[in-house]
Parts: sequence; structure tokens; C-alpha cells
Amino acid sequence: MTEHVILLHGIWMRAFTLQSLARRLRVAGYTVETLDYASVFGGIEPAIARLRERMRAVDAEVVHLVGHSLGGVVALEATRGVRKLPRGRTVCLGPPLRGSAVARGLASVPGGRWLLGHSAGALVDGLDAWTGSRQVGVIAGRLPLGLGIAIGALTSPHDGTVSVEETLLPGISDHCTVAASHTGLLFSAEVADLTVGFLRAGRFAPVRR
Repeated sequence: MTEHVILLHGIWMRAFTLQSLARRLRVAGYTVETLDYASVFGGIEPAIARLRERMRAVDAEVVHLVGHSLGGVVALEATRGVRKLPRGRTVCLGPPLRGSAVARGLASVPGGRWLLGHSAGALVDGLDAWTGSRQVGVIAGRLPLGLGIAIGALTSPHDGTVSVEETLLPGISDHCTVAASHTGLLFSAEVADLTVGFLRAGRFAPVRR
């Protein structure tokens, strides 16, 4: 059975930041692609449309999604209540699913909302509880290193940008935390292993080396 993974980056980032994770997923046996989108000037709606288009176009029986930060929001919204998409699972890495204190702090200062661009609404307000058919797993970081500490009132534990509390969305299948910063989630071998475990079984199991 052919299983494909589409990776999505977060705000202010580009697809090249996903290459380390992509390599690890390919070693695990998946075909992998990265989806680049204009997180500020385009926002999540065009990204959602592009993701659905790519999911339908992929020649694979199973299409999994792995989104970092805002990319996790895009992944959930692209598959919420939509029929005739390939089956698969979704893993979100450090996603501000309940809304972001850092985004709210940034939006409150002059010019801050401009920096968030068309993704401001999703980041400030967060998402409704997950009721989709796809299993969703969330990996949150608890290493408090990042510029977000100076912008928003983050509740501990957090990864320097997103608090663990902000990643806990009702309706998801599983949740775990790792000792990684927000950006560090992309380069962690443990995160990659946990992601593979969830894509295979729909749950996070302890990493064995």
C-alpha cells in the first residue's frame, strides 16, 4: 500500500525548513512532499484550497498530513467536514489550536497585526473542537526557548512560542510533549519517531532506540 505524507510549515517560514523531518519520514518508508504557501500575504484559505487539491492529485492510497505550528491549523481546516479526500492521519507539531497568546500580544501593538497578515484570525482565535473523521495527533514542545516569551503571556509549560495548553484541542486522538523548542520540533529525531508511530497506529508510543 502506497502511503504519502504532505508536510506544511508555519507562519514566516518556508518549505525548506521541513527538509530534516522529510528525510526521516522517507527513511521510514513514506513518499514525502512539502507544501509551500504564503502564510502572511495569502493566509490559510488559499493554503487550504491548495492542500485539498494536492491531496486529491496524489497517486497514493493513503495521504497523511504533518503540519508545524500554523501548518497544523491548515491541515485540520483542510480536512474538516470535506468528503472525497484520501484517507490518512494528521500530526500537528506545536500547533496553536486553541489560539495563540503570542499572536494576540503581537496583534495588540502597532503594526503587529500587519506582521500576522491574513493568518491573524486563525492564530488569534483558534479552532473549534475537532469532529472530523481523520485521527489527529498533537506533539507539543516544553523547552521554553523562543522570542515569543517577550511578546505574549505564555502559560507554562511552553516551547517559547506556543504553550502546551494552546495545543490541547477537544476531539483529537492523542497528545504528547517532548523536550524541544518550537523550531526544534522540526529537527528532533524523537519527534520524527513519534510522528511515524502515530501515522502507523493512530497513537503515540514511547520512542525505542
